[in-house]
Amino acid sequence: MRDGNFALDGLVGSDLAGTTATVVGTGQIGALVARMLWHLRCRVLAVDPCPDAGLVDLGIEYVDLAAGLAQADLISLNCPLTTETTHLIDAESIATLRPGVMVVNTGRGALIDATAAITGLTSHRIGSLALDVYEEEEALFFEDRSDQLLDDDVFARLLTLPNVIITAHQAFLTHDALAAIAETTLRNVRDVVSGRPFDNTIR
Repeated sequence: MRDGNFALDGLVGSDLAGTTATVVGTGQIGALVARMLWHLRCRVLAVDPCPDAGLVDLGIEYVDLAAGLAQADLISLNCPLTTETTHLIDAESIATLRPGVMVVNTGRGALIDATAAITGLTSHRIGSLALDVYEEEEALFFEDRSDQLLDDDVFARLLTLPNVIITAHQAFLTHDALAAIAETTLRNVRDVVSGRPFDNTIR
């Protein structure tokens, strides 16, 4: 728009309704994502060792990871980083994806093997990739590096791809979310000092 280019070439999108969305991790955030996708009339599959009864009541089906990845048109990663979830999306799992799948990672950077993702993108196995996190983000994010040379070749390659959107781990960055984080932290400190078990639920 700023450049005055109002052509529609290359801007044809896809409806979410009728697609299969797989949500990996259905804790507080993942459950909300699953509900939103359900309201957008997706068929929603969920992957989590602890199923959410409320999601099951909606008709959301819990499946294992392999089944969830293989059936997905959209994959949303919302799980914590553990030994089991590190490089959840790697060369082996990418080979099982439907061609053109959209992958969204707002969980932790190391859930995705970025090098394998680039191969998936250039082979069109992954149709698009949206990242708010990146495995090597500590050396990049939260600073103005516009006057520096980018020495992360994998990240630099991701930035060149037209079907990749990257934000610098800022999905949490709202006034409301920051206030909720502060309130939860202070409540937990009070609970520990008082000898009560702490509740990390963000209200």
